[in-house]
Amino acid sequence: MSKFSVVIVDDHTLLSQAIQTMVNTFEDFTVMYTCKNGQELVDRFSENGNKPNIVLMDINMPVMNGIEATAWISENCPSVNVMALSIEDDDKTVLKMIKAGAVGYLLKDTEKSVLEKALREIVENGFYHTKNVTNLLMKSVSGVIKDDVVLKPREIEFLRHACTELTYKEVADRMCLSPKTIDGYREALFAKLNVRNRVGLVIYAVRNKIYTV
Repeated sequence: MSKFSVVIVDDHTLLSQAIQTMVNTFEDFTVMYTCKNGQELVDRFSENGNKPNIVLMDINMPVMNGIEATAWISENCPSVNVMALSIEDDDKTVLKMIKAGAVGYLLKDTEKSVLEKALREIVENGFYHTKNVTNLLMKSVSGVIKDDVVLKPREIEFLRHACTELTYKEVADRMCLSPKTIDGYREALFAKLNVRNRVGLVIYAVRNKIYTV
């Protein structure tokens, strides 16, 4: 089986190299290349189209910071998953990064095993969040996610499945639909509920008692 590709964006060269060495020891992952800031990543994406499965994104960087770069990726390369890897742990920064489109957030002092688990969960489930980040998101979404929408029965069924550990392909199998149809449900709900990723779908479902945790 081919490995999942990772790009590291961090302006500290030694740290970037250390993370690269670490990720390359993971059985299912390999680092394609590293970048020193968000603009360098945007340029690489624009020049050769060689995009990874996951970007490990620092936040405080010169030229283009991680929040700006994540927003650009979310808009222009939605198939690329961004996970923040930063020393920043204040609530405002975490929320800005998630709202820009990041599907995960880890601090740089995390254990090696946690990083590998996070990468694996992003590949399998489309997102990874620690309990602290999830609680922060739940407290912050008032007025952001639309609650006054009417969902069709099949959209509700899809939402419930999206709250589990099933991959989108497994959701398609469970609902006896094609993966393309499931992609359609997902994109339609993103627009209808004013969310940008699977985490937003989960938060909406929990808030509206479509799914209980």
